[in-house]
Amino acid sequence: MKKLLLFTLLGFAAATHAIAASVTLATEEYPPFSYRDGKAIKGASVEQVDKLMKDAGIDYKIEMMPWARAYNLAQTTPLSCVFTTAHNAKRDPMFRWVEPLLVDRNILITRSGSGVVARDLEEARKYTIGTQREDYTETTLKENGFTKLDVATDFNATLRKLLNGRIDMMPISEIYFAKLKAEQPLDKVTVLSSQQMGIACEKNFPSDLLTKMQAALDRLIADGTQKTIFIKYGLSSAD
Repeated sequence: MKKLLLFTLLGFAAATHAIAASVTLATEEYPPFSYRDGKAIKGASVEQVDKLMKDAGIDYKIEMMPWARAYNLAQTTPLSCVFTTAHNAKRDPMFRWVEPLLVDRNILITRSGSGVVARDLEEARKYTIGTQREDYTETTLKENGFTKLDVATDFNATLRKLLNGRIDMMPISEIYFAKLKAEQPLDKVTVLSSQQMGIACEKNFPSDLLTKMQAALDRLIADGTQKTIFIKYGLSSAD
């Protein structure tokens, strides 16, 4: 009877640990890094996260939601992370990091034929700029003196506003722009910022899991898998 009780308790403890070790990785709709394809969540960042979590042997799930909700989840919920997240000075102490999923510049773009011209950020400040709520670009724009901001819930909503002429410019990953400009009438205006992008995890995220995730990402980069994924999604400029 004692042995049975012991085995039961050990089994319960193991099950509890397994549940506790399940990591939630939240992301937003931001193709080609993360997007829905039917019921599946795909993308250049999603594929990297899938591979590194499996390689690390960590139980996980990927969920898609508006950026503000995903960002808040990773700040307030144990065993939660958000990606693809720009790593800047303000965010550095707020999370624990696994990176880089990519290194990128962010540029301001406009719709072709809009007449918008800006040689630098000073000239760009006179225009209305669209971005996403709680996205790092919202903070970057404010820090650079932009006051005429139009904030939407997600990237696609901002892009629709730009194409419809409701805003003058929007920030976008330069890597993604190289692909998007072949599909939409868009032009680059000027550079907004440069940053490393990664997985931002809740600040009390377990060190052992973080170490396994970083080691798995390092292997993915070293063996050329990351570059292959970029090329697969039309991001060959991410060399």
